[in-house]
Amino acid sequence: MKLWQKDGSKVNEIIEKFTVGRDKEFDILLAAYDVEGSMAHAAMLESIGMISTAESASIQKALGNMLDDIRKGRFQIEAGVEDVHSQVEFNLTKTIGEAGKKIHSGRSRNDQVAVDIKLFLRAEIQNIKNETKGLFDLLISLSNQYQQDLLPGYTHLQIAMPSSFGLWFGAYGESLTDDLEMLAAAYQVANKNPLGSGAGYGSSFPLNRKMTTELLGFSSLHYNSVYAQMSRGKTEKLVAFGMASIAATLSRLAMDCCLYMNQNFGFISFPDELTTGSSIMPHKKNPDVFELIRAKCNRIQSIPNELNLLMANLPSGYHRDMQLSKEILFPAIEELKACLQMTELMLSNIRITKNILKDDKYKHLFSVEAVNELVNQGIPFREAYKTVGNQIAAGNFSFDLTRPLQHTHEGSLGNLCNPEITAEMDQVLSKFK
Repeated sequence: MKLWQKDGSKVNEIIEKFTVGRDKEFDILLAAYDVEGSMAHAAMLESIGMISTAESASIQKALGNMLDDIRKGRFQIEAGVEDVHSQVEFNLTKTIGEAGKKIHSGRSRNDQVAVDIKLFLRAEIQNIKNETKGLFDLLISLSNQYQQDLLPGYTHLQIAMPSSFGLWFGAYGESLTDDLEMLAAAYQVANKNPLGSGAGYGSSFPLNRKMTTELLGFSSLHYNSVYAQMSRGKTEKLVAFGMASIAATLSRLAMDCCLYMNQNFGFISFPDELTTGSSIMPHKKNPDVFELIRAKCNRIQSIPNELNLLMANLPSGYHRDMQLSKEILFPAIEELKACLQMTELMLSNIRITKNILKDDKYKHLFSVEAVNELVNQGIPFREAYKTVGNQIAAGNFSFDLTRPLQHTHEGSLGNLCNPEITAEMDQVLSKFK
């Protein structure tokens, strides 16, 4: 039961198993989109007179019922059926007879696969965008809430200058805006219609590609039929780059949380039910969730390179190599959404430590503040720097933390720019429409 199979032809079972691989496993995710693409294609075939109004009506009804079955989990790819595209066509023909055999006119499985993947990726990009926006909103809320709670800042993992939880949360919020810029670029490419390009060389039928573009809600189409097929693989790579950018932010945030939970830092903590223990050490509260987020997101960052290697040196046209892109990218999409959800869950329950900087070991954090106070008194910066440096070297540097810090309340710590960051996020989100 294959779309390309002729009477009397038979494929070696070993060859079939090898070539199909894990395709069915991932094809089931494309089932709804395959039906939607077929519905648009059938409506277009009717408009150009290739199927009758009655045939179109029966096709649309049968496909609508099939779509309902898919959404209710009643659709499956049967044993012996090569892929989801074959299953949809076989089900259609079984239901309505000869009219179902006309659905493939002017269409190749190549552009059928391409449009299914475009529709799938477009929907999943929106899902990732929504999960990212939810985490962004939480980070900005936490940034505002903990604006005045100070935190040591580090460079080279050495104590550097005062920071705040507000700045820390807000930094990752703004990072997500840049990540979504990359994902939005991928969305623009995923939102182009390849249907009607056939096997990459168009069709002699008078297909109305603009009609299917409108019916499927694409913003535009791939005009050149050869490039429509070449966009397969390229689209997946662009989506993977956008995902990798988000994953990099989550991984870095997870690493911070692992460090800050450590008893030698003690900056944050979480309820017991969100941590794990040790089989031998009863005192342990392990950051397993953040460690797994870090690991999963680091692996997601490898996906663009894996797709690059898969597509490297391929000439124009379709090649079976591209089948493997699904088993590379599709699981990573689910992993990223799960990591976004778990990060939001954990941060929704975060507990921060108050008055961290009152510990004497952080007194050198205020050396720059001391230098700046001398500068404000008219002392040249280099002289002020040397004075404070000598005090530190002699072990007699001190700083009065009972008075307000200019750096904290009037400078960067007091100016989080969260309204501006939120406005920037709104601009980025508009690119997904």
